[in-house]
Amino acid sequence: MKALALLAAAVLLGATLPVLAGEPQAPASPARRIPVILDTDIGTDIDDTWALVMLLKSPELDLKLVTTDTGNTVYRAKIVARLLEIAGRTDVPIGIGIEQNDDDDGPQAPWVAGYDLGRYPGKVHADGVGALVDTIMASETPVTLVAIGPVPNIAAALAREPGIVRRARFVGMQGSLRRGYGDSSAIAAEANVAGDPAACKAVLGAAWDVTITPLDTCGLVHLTGKEYARVAASDDPLVKALIANYRVWWPRCPWCKDDYAKEPDRPRRESSTLFDTVAVYLAFSRDLLAMEDLGVRVTDDGHTLIDPSQKLLHCATRWKSLDAFEDILVQRLLGRVAHK
Repeated sequence: MKALALLAAAVLLGATLPVLAGEPQAPASPARRIPVILDTDIGTDIDDTWALVMLLKSPELDLKLVTTDTGNTVYRAKIVARLLEIAGRTDVPIGIGIEQNDDDDGPQAPWVAGYDLGRYPGKVHADGVGALVDTIMASETPVTLVAIGPVPNIAAALAREPGIVRRARFVGMQGSLRRGYGDSSAIAAEANVAGDPAACKAVLGAAWDVTITPLDTCGLVHLTGKEYARVAASDDPLVKALIANYRVWWPRCPWCKDDYAKEPDRPRRESSTLFDTVAVYLAFSRDLLAMEDLGVRVTDDGHTLIDPSQKLLHCATRWKSLDAFEDILVQRLLGRVAHK
C-alpha cells in the first residue's frame, strides 16, 4: 500500500465536510453524523451497489432513506431491500420512485428472483417522492441528498415542495466537463444527465448547494490487483453479496458484451468502473479531490457544458490522489474504519 495513500487516509479520518459548507471539521461523532438520502438507479450498472455498500460502511454518514429512480423502480427497490437485510439495516426505509416502465428484466434481476418486497421488515413507501420530501422537511439538521442516477424523483420533489432547497444540499454523480468515458478527451452525454436532461437542469439549477463528480474524476475509479483481491476474498456478508451481485451482473451488462466475450472471468480479477462511489465520498469529504466552482449548462441532449453565465456548482474536476481514494474505499468495504 502506497505511503501517500496511507497519509491521505489518515488525513481523511481527521476531517469531514460540514453539511452545507466546504470547510473541514472534526471527525463525525455518532451524534453529529451527516443525515443522508440516497437516490439511486441501482440495478442497471453495478456501481450503484458498490456505492450503497460504501455508504453503509461510512461512519460519517447516517442513511435515512433510499429512493429508487428510473425505469422499473420496484425492481430496483428489491435490490436495495435485499442488501439492507443482509447488512442488518432494515431500520432504513425505502421509497419507490417514479416508475417509467414495469420491465423486470434488468441485468441484476436473477439476484432478486423470487424476492418479495412485501416481506421487507422495514418501511417501504409507495410514494418515494413524498418520502423524500417528508424526510428532508422533518430532519432536525440539513440533509445531504446523494444522487447516483438520473434525477426525476428529485425534480418532482422540488416541484412538490420547493422548500427542500433550504433544508438540504445536493451531491451527485453527473456530467462530463473536460473528460469523457474512459478518460477520453471528448466530453460525453453522461448517462445520469442524458437519462432525463430536463430533470437534471431543474435540480442542478435549484437554489441549494450543489456538488458533482463528473466523469473527469469518477470515471477513473477501478479496483485491480491486490486491493480488489482483498475485497473479493472478504467474508463480510454484505461484501460477499456485493461480489455475488457483480458476478450476476457482468454477463448480463447490456454495454459490456464485447468485454465479457474477452474476459468472462473479470469479477475474479478486477472491478468495473465505480463511478458512484465518488459521490458517496463527497458527502463527507473533498480532501482527495481538486474542486472548481464552475457554471454548468445542461443541454437538451444531455451534455454538461462549462458556461460562466450559469449558477456555480462545486465540481470535482481532478484527483489529488486517486490511489488514496481507492485505498480508502477498500478499507471501508473491509470494515476497517472505526466509528467516530
